[in-house]
Amino acid sequence: MSKTEVVVYENPDLLAAAAAARLVTRIVDVQAAKGSASVVLTGGGTGIAILRELRESSARDAIDWSRLDLYWGDERFVPADSDDRNEKQAREALLDHVPLDPKRVHAMAPSDGEFGDDVDAAAAAYAEVLAANDAAFDIMLLGLGGEGHTASIFPDSPAVHEKERSVVAVRDCPKPPPTRISLTLPAIRRAQDIWLVTGGDAKADAVAQALAGAGEVEIPVAGARGSRRTLWLLDRGSASKLTKVYETPSA
Repeated sequence: MSKTEVVVYENPDLLAAAAAARLVTRIVDVQAAKGSASVVLTGGGTGIAILRELRESSARDAIDWSRLDLYWGDERFVPADSDDRNEKQAREALLDHVPLDPKRVHAMAPSDGEFGDDVDAAAAAYAEVLAANDAAFDIMLLGLGGEGHTASIFPDSPAVHEKERSVVAVRDCPKPPPTRISLTLPAIRRAQDIWLVTGGDAKADAVAQALAGAGEVEIPVAGARGSRRTLWLLDRGSASKLTKVYETPSA
């Protein structure tokens, strides 16, 4: 049965460092058990900070990077060289510095890629990538916004109501850039482990509402549940509205 765990760290730096260490351990365990591992990356300040921490850690050498598949939970539909692009940020933070198999890095198409500015075609193509790789992810990293969005699934948006497709085009996002590609909640819930990683006081209300059982239409992150485990990794700011006391490691 799926379980939910919450761990609270003292500050954002400790949160990022601890999440990176946990990620190494989990990838190594999955690779030992079944030969390869699949991880879904997230953008945002905390998500990229985790990748930078991993780049700087000697523990990263324990991972067999050639047996790792990487995906993204969402992507800004912008040109490939845009600083807004999650893939570009991830490559600069970590991916260009480790011996990955390029064929196992599954990025979403940019707006100047093979589908041009057709975001629906780009989303459909990524759904085909997931189907071709039978992508039931081992670890999915997700962040969240202060209004409760996760990936690019915003409250009461068409994406949050999607039940059939695994990937959708998202238009008119309330945060720029307005056009994106996102996994849907049904695709997200295929992940074995979902790690919701966030920091800061601005996220506290959304965190508290999600953990209190809010509906996913109003608070989409509440619908992000792993089939094996859902792990919330928070700092004191983002955990400040929780009524229950959770584990707070000192290191």
